[in-house]
Amino acid sequence: MSVRSVKKSHILSGVLSLILMITGAGSAAAAAGGTVQTASPASYKIVALGDSITAGFEPAMITQTNPKAYGYVDRLHEQGLFRGRTQTVNYGILGLKSEGLGHYVKAIKEGRTLAPDEIQPALADPRAAAFGQATAAAKADLLGASVIVITIGGNDVSQVMTAVAEGKVTSGSLEASVAQLLGSYKTHVSQTLTDLTELNPNAQIVIADQYQPVPKLAGAAAYEQLEQTAEAFTESVDQLAEEFTAKGAKVKVAHVAKEFVGGEISYTHIMEKDIHPNQFGYEVIAKVFAKEIWGEYLYASTRSSEVPLTIIVKGKEISSPYKPVVKNGQTFVAIKDIVTAIGATTAWDNRTNSATISSGSRKVVIPVGSKTIKVNGHNVATASPAYLNKIGKETKTYVPLALLAQGLGLDVQYSSHLKVVFINP
Repeated sequence: MSVRSVKKSHILSGVLSLILMITGAGSAAAAAGGTVQTASPASYKIVALGDSITAGFEPAMITQTNPKAYGYVDRLHEQGLFRGRTQTVNYGILGLKSEGLGHYVKAIKEGRTLAPDEIQPALADPRAAAFGQATAAAKADLLGASVIVITIGGNDVSQVMTAVAEGKVTSGSLEASVAQLLGSYKTHVSQTLTDLTELNPNAQIVIADQYQPVPKLAGAAAYEQLEQTAEAFTESVDQLAEEFTAKGAKVKVAHVAKEFVGGEISYTHIMEKDIHPNQFGYEVIAKVFAKEIWGEYLYASTRSSEVPLTIIVKGKEISSPYKPVVKNGQTFVAIKDIVTAIGATTAWDNRTNSATISSGSRKVVIPVGSKTIKVNGHNVATASPAYLNKIGKETKTYVPLALLAQGLGLDVQYSSHLKVVFINP
Protein backbone atom coordinates (compact mmCIF):
# COMPACT_ATOMS: atom_id res chain seq x y z
CA MET A 1 0.00 0.00 0.00
CA SER A 2 1.36 3.45 -0.90
CA VAL A 3 1.98 6.22 1.65
CA ARG A 4 -0.89 8.13 0.11
CA SER A 5 -3.19 5.12 0.51
CA VAL A 6 -2.11 4.64 4.14
CA LYS A 7 -2.91 8.27 4.93
CA LYS A 8 -6.25 8.02 3.19
CA SER A 9 -7.10 4.80 4.99
CA HIS A 10 -6.19 6.38 8.32
CA ILE A 11 -8.48 9.33 7.66
CA LEU A 12 -11.36 7.11 6.59
CA SER A 13 -11.08 4.78 9.59
CA GLY A 14 -10.39 7.50 12.14
CA VAL A 15 -12.24 10.59 10.98
CA LEU A 16 -15.12 9.29 8.94
CA SER A 17 -16.17 6.71 11.46
CA LEU A 18 -17.09 9.55 13.80
CA ILE A 19 -19.48 11.57 11.65
CA LEU A 20 -21.73 12.15 14.63
CA MET A 21 -23.22 15.43 15.68
CA ILE A 22 -22.46 14.63 19.30
CA THR A 23 -19.05 13.25 20.24
CA GLY A 24 -18.80 12.54 23.96
CA ALA A 25 -21.86 14.68 24.58
CA GLY A 26 -22.65 13.15 27.93
CA SER A 27 -19.25 14.08 29.35
CA ALA A 28 -19.37 17.55 27.88
CA ALA A 29 -22.86 18.65 28.84
CA ALA A 30 -21.72 20.77 31.76
CA ALA A 31 -19.19 22.38 29.47
CA ALA A 32 -21.81 23.40 26.96
CA GLY A 33 -24.07 24.55 29.82
CA GLY A 34 -27.25 26.53 29.19
CA THR A 35 -26.34 30.19 29.03
CA VAL A 36 -28.42 33.27 29.79
CA GLN A 37 -27.04 36.72 29.06
CA THR A 38 -29.36 39.34 30.42
CA ALA A 39 -30.10 42.98 29.83
CA SER A 40 -33.51 44.47 30.56
CA PRO A 41 -35.36 46.10 28.98
CA ALA A 42 -33.89 44.70 25.78
CA SER A 43 -33.94 46.07 22.24
CA TYR A 44 -33.28 42.50 21.13
CA LYS A 45 -34.23 39.30 22.85
CA ILE A 46 -32.61 36.34 21.14
CA VAL A 47 -33.78 32.82 21.99
CA ALA A 48 -31.69 29.96 20.59
CA LEU A 49 -33.10 26.46 20.11
CA GLY A 50 -31.49 23.32 18.76
CA ASP A 51 -28.62 20.91 19.18
CA SER A 52 -24.96 20.98 20.21
CA ILE A 53 -24.12 23.58 17.56
CA THR A 54 -26.64 25.88 19.21
CA ALA A 55 -25.00 25.08 22.55
CA GLY A 56 -21.56 25.96 21.12
CA PHE A 57 -19.94 22.61 21.86
CA GLU A 58 -16.27 21.90 21.04
CA PRO A 59 -14.41 18.66 21.89
CA ALA A 60 -11.85 20.34 24.18
CA MET A 61 -14.70 21.06 26.61
CA ILE A 62 -14.71 17.42 27.64
CA THR A 63 -11.43 17.75 29.54
CA GLN A 64 -11.70 21.37 30.69
CA THR A 65 -12.48 22.03 34.35
CA ASN A 66 -14.71 25.06 33.87
CA PRO A 67 -15.25 25.35 30.13
CA LYS A 68 -17.31 28.14 28.65
CA ALA A 69 -18.81 27.94 25.21
CA TYR A 70 -18.20 30.69 22.67
CA GLY A 71 -20.31 29.63 19.75
CA TYR A 72 -22.41 31.31 17.13
CA VAL A 73 -25.14 32.24 19.63
CA ASP A 74 -22.65 34.08 21.85
CA ARG A 75 -21.44 36.01 18.82
CA LEU A 76 -25.02 36.92 17.92
CA HIS A 77 -25.39 38.28 21.43
CA GLU A 78 -22.42 40.58 20.76
CA GLN A 79 -23.92 41.59 17.43
CA GLY A 80 -27.10 42.57 19.22
CA LEU A 81 -25.12 44.67 21.68
CA PHE A 82 -23.63 46.66 18.81
CA ARG A 83 -27.22 47.72 18.13
CA GLY A 84 -28.82 48.07 21.56
CA ARG A 85 -29.64 46.32 24.81
CA THR A 86 -29.66 42.60 24.18
CA GLN A 87 -30.79 39.56 26.12
CA THR A 88 -29.86 36.10 24.87
CA VAL A 89 -31.11 32.75 26.15
CA ASN A 90 -29.58 29.51 24.87
CA TYR A 91 -31.66 26.33 24.91
CA GLY A 92 -29.23 24.24 22.89
CA ILE A 93 -29.51 20.56 23.89
CA LEU A 94 -26.69 18.15 23.09
CA GLY A 95 -27.70 15.25 20.85
CA LEU A 96 -31.09 16.71 19.92
CA LYS A 97 -32.80 15.62 16.71
CA SER A 98 -35.62 17.37 14.87
CA GLU A 99 -38.18 15.04 16.45
CA GLY A 100 -36.85 15.84 19.93
CA LEU A 101 -37.00 19.57 19.20
CA GLY A 102 -40.59 19.12 18.10
CA HIS A 103 -41.50 17.37 21.38
CA TYR A 104 -39.71 20.04 23.40
CA VAL A 105 -41.30 23.05 21.67
CA LYS A 106 -44.76 21.50 21.72
CA ALA A 107 -44.49 20.94 25.49
CA ILE A 108 -43.31 24.53 25.93
CA LYS A 109 -46.30 25.81 23.98
CA GLU A 110 -48.74 23.63 25.93
CA GLY A 111 -47.20 24.43 29.32
CA ARG A 112 -46.17 20.85 30.07
CA THR A 113 -43.00 19.62 31.71
CA LEU A 114 -41.08 16.72 30.19
CA ALA A 115 -38.86 13.89 31.37
CA PRO A 116 -35.64 13.52 29.34
CA ASP A 117 -36.93 10.45 27.46
CA GLU A 118 -40.07 12.39 26.55
CA ILE A 119 -37.92 14.99 24.82
CA GLN A 120 -35.97 12.26 23.05
CA PRO A 121 -35.17 8.64 24.00
CA ALA A 122 -31.63 8.11 25.31
CA LEU A 123 -30.85 11.82 25.12
CA ALA A 124 -27.19 12.18 26.06
CA ASP A 125 -27.33 15.66 27.59
CA PRO A 126 -27.50 15.33 31.42
CA ARG A 127 -29.06 18.79 31.52
CA ALA A 128 -32.09 17.39 29.70
CA ALA A 129 -34.05 16.96 32.93
CA ALA A 130 -33.50 20.62 33.82
CA PHE A 131 -34.58 21.71 30.34
CA GLY A 132 -37.67 19.53 30.56
CA GLN A 133 -38.71 20.96 33.92
CA ALA A 134 -38.10 24.59 32.91
CA THR A 135 -40.62 24.77 30.07
CA ALA A 136 -42.52 27.61 31.78
CA ALA A 137 -39.41 29.80 31.72
CA ALA A 138 -38.74 28.78 28.12
CA LYS A 139 -42.30 29.74 27.17
CA ALA A 140 -41.88 33.17 28.75
CA ASP A 141 -38.62 33.64 26.86
CA LEU A 142 -40.16 32.62 23.54
CA LEU A 143 -43.18 34.87 24.08
CA GLY A 144 -40.82 37.80 24.57
CA ALA A 145 -38.39 36.92 21.80
CA SER A 146 -37.71 39.31 18.94
CA VAL A 147 -35.45 36.74 17.26
CA ILE A 148 -35.50 32.92 17.42
CA VAL A 149 -32.50 31.10 15.95
CA ILE A 150 -32.37 27.35 15.30
CA THR A 151 -29.76 24.79 14.29
CA ILE A 152 -31.18 21.30 14.03
CA GLY A 153 -30.75 18.29 11.76
CA GLY A 154 -27.15 17.20 12.12
CA ASN A 155 -28.11 14.32 14.36
CA ASP A 156 -30.86 13.35 11.90
CA VAL A 157 -28.47 12.96 8.97
CA SER A 158 -25.42 11.65 10.83
CA GLN A 159 -26.09 7.95 10.15
CA VAL A 160 -26.63 8.51 6.44
CA MET A 161 -23.49 10.63 6.21
CA THR A 162 -21.46 7.99 8.01
CA ALA A 163 -22.72 5.28 5.65
CA VAL A 164 -21.82 7.41 2.63
CA ALA A 165 -18.37 8.23 3.99
CA GLU A 166 -17.68 4.54 4.59
CA GLY A 167 -18.92 3.55 1.13
CA LYS A 168 -21.82 1.48 2.45
CA VAL A 169 -24.55 2.87 0.20
CA THR A 170 -25.18 2.93 -3.51
CA SER A 171 -26.53 5.95 -5.35
CA GLY A 172 -29.99 4.44 -5.49
CA SER A 173 -30.16 3.47 -1.84
CA LEU A 174 -28.72 6.85 -0.85
CA GLU A 175 -31.42 8.70 -2.71
CA ALA A 176 -34.12 6.65 -1.01
CA SER A 177 -32.52 7.03 2.45
CA VAL A 178 -32.14 10.79 2.08
CA ALA A 179 -35.70 11.20 0.80
CA GLN A 180 -37.07 9.25 3.77
CA LEU A 181 -34.89 11.13 6.24
CA LEU A 182 -35.77 14.57 4.86
CA GLY A 183 -39.46 13.70 4.75
CA SER A 184 -39.35 12.96 8.46
CA TYR A 185 -37.22 16.03 9.14
CA LYS A 186 -39.63 18.33 7.31
CA THR A 187 -42.60 16.91 9.20
CA HIS A 188 -40.98 17.54 12.59
CA VAL A 189 -39.59 20.97 11.77
CA SER A 190 -42.84 22.07 10.15
CA GLN A 191 -44.65 21.28 13.40
CA THR A 192 -41.98 23.11 15.38
CA LEU A 193 -42.28 26.22 13.20
CA THR A 194 -46.06 26.05 13.45
CA ASP A 195 -45.90 25.95 17.26
CA LEU A 196 -43.34 28.78 17.39
CA THR A 197 -45.25 31.06 15.04
CA GLU A 198 -48.50 30.44 16.92
CA LEU A 199 -46.73 31.13 20.20
CA ASN A 200 -45.03 34.30 18.97
CA PRO A 201 -46.09 35.44 15.49
CA ASN A 202 -43.98 38.60 15.72
CA ALA A 203 -40.60 36.93 16.25
CA GLN A 204 -38.16 36.66 13.37
CA ILE A 205 -37.26 32.97 13.08
CA VAL A 206 -33.98 32.05 11.40
CA ILE A 207 -33.19 28.36 10.88
CA ALA A 208 -29.93 27.03 9.46
CA ASP A 209 -29.36 24.35 6.88
CA GLN A 210 -26.74 21.66 7.63
CA TYR A 211 -23.10 21.92 6.65
CA GLN A 212 -21.18 18.86 5.50
CA PRO A 213 -17.93 18.39 7.49
CA VAL A 214 -16.01 15.72 5.52
CA PRO A 215 -13.18 17.11 3.34
CA LYS A 216 -12.68 16.16 -0.29
CA LEU A 217 -9.39 14.44 0.49
CA ALA A 218 -11.42 11.62 2.06
CA GLY A 219 -12.43 10.58 -1.43
CA ALA A 220 -13.96 12.38 -4.41
CA ALA A 221 -16.90 9.99 -4.85
CA ALA A 222 -17.92 10.10 -1.18
CA TYR A 223 -17.43 13.87 -1.10
CA GLU A 224 -19.75 14.36 -4.06
CA GLN A 225 -22.44 12.18 -2.48
CA LEU A 226 -22.13 14.00 0.85
CA GLU A 227 -22.41 17.38 -0.87
CA GLN A 228 -25.52 16.17 -2.70
CA THR A 229 -27.01 15.14 0.64
CA ALA A 230 -26.24 18.57 2.11
CA GLU A 231 -27.79 20.26 -0.94
CA ALA A 232 -30.95 18.18 -0.56
CA PHE A 233 -31.10 19.21 3.08
CA THR A 234 -30.80 22.88 2.08
CA GLU A 235 -33.61 22.49 -0.45
CA SER A 236 -35.85 21.05 2.27
CA VAL A 237 -35.14 23.95 4.64
CA ASP A 238 -35.73 26.46 1.85
CA GLN A 239 -39.05 24.81 1.03
CA LEU A 240 -40.15 25.02 4.65
CA ALA A 241 -39.25 28.71 4.84
CA GLU A 242 -41.11 29.42 1.60
CA GLU A 243 -44.21 27.60 2.84
CA PHE A 244 -44.30 29.54 6.10
CA THR A 245 -43.47 32.86 4.48
CA ALA A 246 -46.38 32.33 2.09
CA LYS A 247 -48.63 32.02 5.14
CA GLY A 248 -47.34 35.33 6.53
CA ALA A 249 -44.84 33.89 9.02
CA LYS A 250 -41.42 35.49 9.53
CA VAL A 251 -39.10 32.59 8.70
CA LYS A 252 -35.68 32.91 7.06
CA VAL A 253 -32.90 30.44 6.26
CA ALA A 254 -29.29 30.89 7.33
CA HIS A 255 -27.44 29.24 4.42
CA VAL A 256 -24.49 27.92 6.38
CA ALA A 257 -23.75 24.82 4.27
CA LYS A 258 -22.36 26.64 1.23
CA GLU A 259 -19.91 28.56 3.44
CA PHE A 260 -18.32 25.30 4.60
CA VAL A 261 -17.77 23.87 1.11
CA GLY A 262 -14.02 23.62 0.63
CA GLY A 263 -13.41 24.78 4.20
CA GLU A 264 -14.31 21.59 6.04
CA ILE A 265 -10.84 21.23 7.58
CA SER A 266 -10.52 24.94 8.37
CA TYR A 267 -13.95 25.32 9.97
CA THR A 268 -14.44 22.08 11.92
CA HIS A 269 -12.60 19.72 14.28
CA ILE A 270 -12.77 16.96 11.68
CA MET A 271 -9.02 16.24 11.88
CA GLU A 272 -9.52 15.64 15.61
CA LYS A 273 -12.25 13.10 14.79
CA ASP A 274 -15.06 15.49 15.68
CA ILE A 275 -17.34 17.30 13.24
CA HIS A 276 -18.36 20.28 15.40
CA PRO A 277 -17.33 23.75 14.27
CA ASN A 278 -14.13 25.23 15.62
CA GLN A 279 -13.92 28.93 16.45
CA PHE A 280 -13.51 29.85 12.77
CA GLY A 281 -16.57 27.76 11.95
CA TYR A 282 -18.72 29.27 14.67
CA GLU A 283 -17.81 32.75 13.44
CA VAL A 284 -18.80 31.77 9.90
CA ILE A 285 -22.17 30.52 11.18
CA ALA A 286 -22.68 33.70 13.22
CA LYS A 287 -21.95 35.86 10.18
CA VAL A 288 -24.58 34.05 8.12
CA PHE A 289 -27.21 34.41 10.86
CA ALA A 290 -26.32 38.07 11.53
CA LYS A 291 -26.69 38.98 7.87
CA GLU A 292 -30.17 37.43 7.84
CA ILE A 293 -31.17 39.25 11.05
CA TRP A 294 -29.45 42.64 10.67
CA GLY A 295 -28.02 42.70 7.16
CA GLU A 296 -24.37 42.82 8.25
CA TYR A 297 -21.82 41.54 10.74
CA LEU A 298 -20.10 44.26 12.75
CA TYR A 299 -16.57 44.44 14.16
CA ALA A 300 -14.84 46.69 16.66
CA SER A 301 -11.88 48.63 15.32
CA THR A 302 -8.39 47.33 15.92
CA ARG A 303 -6.99 49.03 19.00
CA SER A 304 -3.41 49.68 20.02
CA SER A 305 -1.70 47.54 22.64
CA GLU A 306 -1.79 50.53 25.00
CA VAL A 307 -5.59 50.43 25.15
CA PRO A 308 -6.87 47.57 27.36
CA LEU A 309 -10.35 47.50 25.85
CA THR A 310 -12.70 49.17 23.41
CA ILE A 311 -15.77 51.04 24.62
CA ILE A 312 -18.83 51.14 22.38
CA VAL A 313 -21.69 53.42 23.41
CA LYS A 314 -24.99 53.17 21.52
CA GLY A 315 -23.22 51.36 18.71
CA LYS A 316 -20.43 53.92 18.34
CA GLU A 317 -16.86 53.50 19.49
CA ILE A 318 -15.41 56.10 21.80
CA SER A 319 -12.31 57.62 20.27
CA SER A 320 -10.52 59.61 22.93
CA PRO A 321 -7.03 60.49 24.17
CA TYR A 322 -8.28 59.55 27.63
CA LYS A 323 -7.76 55.80 27.59
CA PRO A 324 -9.74 53.49 29.89
CA VAL A 325 -7.78 52.17 32.87
CA VAL A 326 -8.14 48.77 34.50
CA LYS A 327 -7.39 48.77 38.25
CA ASN A 328 -8.03 45.85 40.59
CA GLY A 329 -10.30 44.23 38.04
CA GLN A 330 -12.39 47.40 37.61
CA THR A 331 -12.57 49.46 34.44
CA PHE A 332 -12.23 53.20 35.03
CA VAL A 333 -13.17 55.75 32.37
CA ALA A 334 -13.03 59.51 32.00
CA ILE A 335 -16.44 60.90 32.95
CA LYS A 336 -16.45 63.33 30.04
CA ASP A 337 -16.22 60.62 27.38
CA ILE A 338 -19.19 58.61 28.63
CA VAL A 339 -21.30 61.65 29.46
CA THR A 340 -20.82 63.08 25.97
CA ALA A 341 -21.52 59.73 24.30
CA ILE A 342 -24.85 59.17 26.06
CA GLY A 343 -25.94 62.80 25.71
CA ALA A 344 -25.88 63.59 29.42
CA THR A 345 -24.55 66.74 31.11
CA THR A 346 -21.92 67.14 33.79
CA ALA A 347 -20.96 69.85 36.27
CA TRP A 348 -17.88 70.07 38.49
CA ASP A 349 -18.04 71.40 42.07
CA ASN A 350 -14.62 72.61 43.25
CA ARG A 351 -15.89 73.01 46.81
CA THR A 352 -16.91 69.37 47.24
CA ASN A 353 -14.46 68.02 44.65
CA SER A 354 -17.29 66.13 42.98
CA ALA A 355 -18.88 65.67 39.57
CA THR A 356 -22.65 65.78 39.02
CA ILE A 357 -23.99 63.93 35.99
CA SER A 358 -27.56 64.42 34.83
CA SER A 359 -29.34 62.22 32.30
CA GLY A 360 -33.10 62.34 31.94
CA SER A 361 -34.64 61.95 35.38
CA ARG A 362 -31.41 60.67 36.92
CA LYS A 363 -28.80 62.69 38.77
CA VAL A 364 -25.58 61.15 40.04
CA VAL A 365 -23.09 62.92 42.29
CA ILE A 366 -19.63 61.32 42.38
CA PRO A 367 -17.13 62.79 44.88
CA VAL A 368 -13.48 62.02 44.13
CA GLY A 369 -12.00 59.55 46.62
CA SER A 370 -15.32 58.86 48.35
CA LYS A 371 -16.72 55.38 48.95
CA THR A 372 -20.23 56.78 48.65
CA ILE A 373 -21.99 58.37 45.68
CA LYS A 374 -25.48 59.85 45.47
CA VAL A 375 -28.06 58.58 43.00
CA ASN A 376 -31.16 60.78 42.90
CA GLY A 377 -30.33 61.90 46.44
CA HIS A 378 -29.77 58.41 47.86
CA ASN A 379 -26.38 57.21 49.10
CA VAL A 380 -24.88 54.24 47.25
CA ALA A 381 -21.73 52.57 48.55
CA THR A 382 -18.79 51.74 46.31
CA ALA A 383 -15.54 49.93 46.98
CA SER A 384 -13.87 51.68 44.05
CA PRO A 385 -13.87 55.46 44.45
CA ALA A 386 -13.39 57.89 41.60
CA TYR A 387 -9.93 59.43 41.28
CA LEU A 388 -8.12 62.22 39.44
CA ASN A 389 -5.93 60.96 36.61
CA LYS A 390 -3.24 63.23 35.19
CA ILE A 391 -2.89 62.84 31.42
CA GLY A 392 -0.22 65.09 29.97
CA LYS A 393 -1.02 68.58 31.24
CA GLU A 394 -4.67 67.74 31.94
CA THR A 395 -6.31 66.19 34.97
CA LYS A 396 -9.45 64.15 34.35
CA THR A 397 -11.93 62.56 36.73
CA TYR A 398 -11.95 58.79 36.26
CA VAL A 399 -14.84 56.72 37.62
CA PRO A 400 -15.59 52.98 37.72
CA LEU A 401 -17.64 52.24 34.63
CA ALA A 402 -19.94 49.86 36.52
CA LEU A 403 -20.60 52.53 39.13
CA LEU A 404 -21.47 55.16 36.54
CA ALA A 405 -23.70 52.70 34.72
CA GLN A 406 -25.55 51.79 37.90
CA GLY A 407 -26.18 55.41 38.72
CA LEU A 408 -27.40 56.38 35.26
CA GLY A 409 -29.38 53.21 34.62
CA LEU A 410 -27.16 52.17 31.72
CA ASP A 411 -26.71 48.61 30.53
CA VAL A 412 -23.03 47.61 30.48
CA GLN A 413 -21.88 44.24 29.14
CA TYR A 414 -18.31 43.08 28.57
CA SER A 415 -17.10 40.65 25.93
CA SER A 416 -13.87 39.05 27.12
CA HIS A 417 -13.32 37.57 23.64
CA LEU A 418 -13.56 40.90 21.85
CA LYS A 419 -12.27 42.92 24.82
CA VAL A 420 -15.14 45.30 24.20
CA VAL A 421 -17.42 47.03 26.69
CA PHE A 422 -20.89 47.66 25.27
CA ILE A 423 -22.86 50.49 26.86
CA ASN A 424 -26.51 51.01 25.97
CA PRO A 425 -28.98 53.45 27.55
